[in-house]
Order: sequence, then structure tokens, then C-alpha cells
Amino acid sequence: MLRPPQGGGFVNGSAEIRRMSPSLTSPAERRTPAWAGVRHLPRAGDRGIRASALLVGVWGRRRGLGWGLGALLSISLIWIGWASACAFGASRAGASAACLELRNPRVVVLKSRRILHLFDGEALVRSYPIDLGRSPEGDKRRRGDARTPVGRFHVVSRNRLSPFHRFLGLDYPGEVATDYGLKYGLISLGEAVSLRVARENGRPPDGSTALGGGIGIHGRRIGRDWTAGCIAMNDENVAELFNVLRIGDPVEILP
Repeated sequence: MLRPPQGGGFVNGSAEIRRMSPSLTSPAERRTPAWAGVRHLPRAGDRGIRASALLVGVWGRRRGLGWGLGALLSISLIWIGWASACAFGASRAGASAACLELRNPRVVVLKSRRILHLFDGEALVRSYPIDLGRSPEGDKRRRGDARTPVGRFHVVSRNRLSPFHRFLGLDYPGEVATDYGLKYGLISLGEAVSLRVARENGRPPDGSTALGGGIGIHGRRIGRDWTAGCIAMNDENVAELFNVLRIGDPVEILP
């Protein structure tokens, strides 16, 4: 059992981290990272689609169509690219070719019920069965404990070519885990600052510390808890979720 370090240790890890990194935002501001509010057209984050749209816009301008019509062509191309990618992703998984259109997607995971709920704002849209880590009870505390973490996270990476069909990376270790690791000597102050800076900038936190990392939502569900801490879904379900969630979208994991 972990015990507090002798001599008092860190009473308030977050305060110590903020003192060592003055460029970071205030506690009130960091409840919602600045990057979490950035929204894009659905699936328009694909670099190829965006680059093609820009080229079409420039081409339209040079052809004398004006920036207005060029912009219209660009937006049309983005939506066509999105629709194609959406249909492709659904067909690969054997799911419906129609994609969900959500304005404010968010995910709530109920570990005890092995269910992942997809909301659009306050409206429940989908509920999916899931598998958890091999040791599903309790919160994740350290690398290798095979627990699925509890808390509020954000999507910070998307991998369409994952060996687990699709992968949506989360920003674990979060603030609570970082403070815990600092308080009980699992990580150094420098590591804590690095984790915090990564979260504030919407980057995947370093997974090589004693707290672990690389937590996300992926496919290859088999009907029992088997992962190293990730959330596993059926392939067709994670493909549908992948086509909806964007970088910065919130994911809350409850006990």
C-alpha cells in the first residue's frame, strides 16, 4: 500500500506545478483547455482533404471565379471528402453507410455497467457495450496495473490505421493522477510539469512515467475485460465513434 512520503511531501501538487511553470493558465482557465473549444467541420481534420480544398480555392481565384466562389468550392470539397471517408469507414466495419451528425459530441463511460454512452450535448444518441482493463475495479494508479482510469479526459489523438481497428487517444494521466503521482513520489516535479504542459496544449501526455499512459478507446472487443487499461469496443461501433469524435472532445469515465 502506498503511503505519503515522510516530512510532509507535497500538500498541493497542482500549486507546486503552477509555481514551476508560470506560463501555464490559471486554475479557472485550465478547467477547459483552450484547444478544447476549437471546432472543425466533421472529419475535416484530414490533412489531405484540407490541402485539396485549399488548392481548389486557389485554382478558383486564378480562374477569375473570385474568392467567394473559390471558398464555396473548397467547402464543397471538404464535405464530399468527409462523406466519402464516412462511408468508407462504415463499409469497412460493416456498419450503416449513414454517419452520425452531432454538434456537441461527448462520451460518458460507465465502468460498472460496461457501457459507453455517446451524447450530443444532453441528448443520448448511442450506447455501446465495452471491455475494460484486466483489473477493472478502481482507478488507474501506475503503469502496468491494467486498470481503466476514472476521470474527465479529452481526445488528443486519432489513428485510423491502428492494429486495434481504430484508436482514439485520451489525455491520461490527467490532473488527479498527476497530483497523486507527485504526492506519493511516483513521478518527479519535472515529469509532472511535462504532463501538465502536454495536456494544456492538447498533446498526448508522456506514457513512459510510472503513471503509465497510452490510454484510449479502440476496437477488438471480445466480451471480457482484457486490455491494459484501454476501452475496447466492437469494430463497427468504434468506427462509428471514430467518425464522430474530434480532437478536444470530452470523454468522462465513471466508476
